[in-house]
Amino acid sequence: MRILVATVAVVGVVALVQGLSKLGHVKPHSMAGALTGVVLIAAVLATYTGYVRAIERRPVAELGRVGLAGEFTLGALIGGALFGLTMWVLWLAGVAQVTGGAGWAALGFPLLGALIAAVTEEVIVRGILFRIAEESLGTWIALGLSAAIFGALHALNPGATLVSSIAIALEAGILLGAAYIFTRRLWLAIGLHASWNFTEGGVFGAGVSGTKVQGLFDSHFQGPEILTGGAFGPEASLVAVLICLTAATVLLTAARGQARISTPAWARRAQNSGH
Repeated sequence: MRILVATVAVVGVVALVQGLSKLGHVKPHSMAGALTGVVLIAAVLATYTGYVRAIERRPVAELGRVGLAGEFTLGALIGGALFGLTMWVLWLAGVAQVTGGAGWAALGFPLLGALIAAVTEEVIVRGILFRIAEESLGTWIALGLSAAIFGALHALNPGATLVSSIAIALEAGILLGAAYIFTRRLWLAIGLHASWNFTEGGVFGAGVSGTKVQGLFDSHFQGPEILTGGAFGPEASLVAVLICLTAATVLLTAARGQARISTPAWARRAQNSGH
């Protein structure tokens, strides 16, 4: 019920802001559209904060402001580096070409779009679904469940296939979950998520989960879909999956070393009864 209530609240406020935007005939790539995007981000964070304080009756530690800048920046650096590495490998493999794109002026709206997607999806999937499910199911089951659902949510995107959904679940679902587990906060995951999408679309002009974006450069892919990702974009590439899973393994290993991995509720009860 907590997952349902929190998700409905966040999705509801997103739908409300988007509905008002359409009623006002706000164009996405305009100053009014940019302001709407900022309002949407603030509304999602405020709604989640209100839910936690009113229903769970505790401080919202996962969105605490202390350390926000450092964690977000680290996430942004990791996300940009991981996608840059993906593109470099694809270029070396001869399946990616990068040419001139729309220039610096094209960076603004992809950046805002990446931030909107990152904040909304991380709050719902990691802040609500993973965090609450972990309380009963333990870290590993909650991580697998949230990753699978994250992949399924992208199944409706343009160019999506079963392979692309599995790729998103493995690379993004596991990696972003690992980022949350490592810090027990959302900022690292939000920074990583936003930077990956922005670097993919805003910088390289590649398709972001099936949606083509005008960027600083323009990227073209030709070759087997297992490498290029096909119509969905390089996120569905085996290269991206392997690179992101490697990064996730590093984060999860570090989290385990800091005792940030929890066991299922039934296992904890059995352990306590054994004592």
